[in-house]
Amino acid sequence: MQQTDILRRLMMLSAGMVAVLAAASLSASAQTATTTTSTAVAPTTSTTTAGNLATAVGAPKGAATAQMAQEACQRQRVRTAKFLQSGVPEQFGSEEPFTFAPNKPCS
Repeated sequence: MQQTDILRRLMMLSAGMVAVLAAASLSASAQTATTTTSTAVAPTTSTTTAGNLATAVGAPKGAATAQMAQEACQRQRVRTAKFLQSGVPEQFGSEEPFTFAPNKPCS
């Protein structure tokens, strides 16, 4: 009886190893090196105030500005006022149109 348990464990172990090796070979085949030629176009200069995402130097650093915080505060106040008026909380994706007033303080 003990001998059949040992054989069963060995068969399960070998089947597990085969599955792991098969998954590893699929992962490795997806990472094969290929040579390609680049047809990139040189970035053009833009007069907009957004960061140039084509280069790491011009990309935004991820920090929120004071204006972004003010807009978020104003949006939250509008949502809260709407909830108090109607009694129905806002659902995800059902945001109402919002007009940001940069000169209006949010305190």
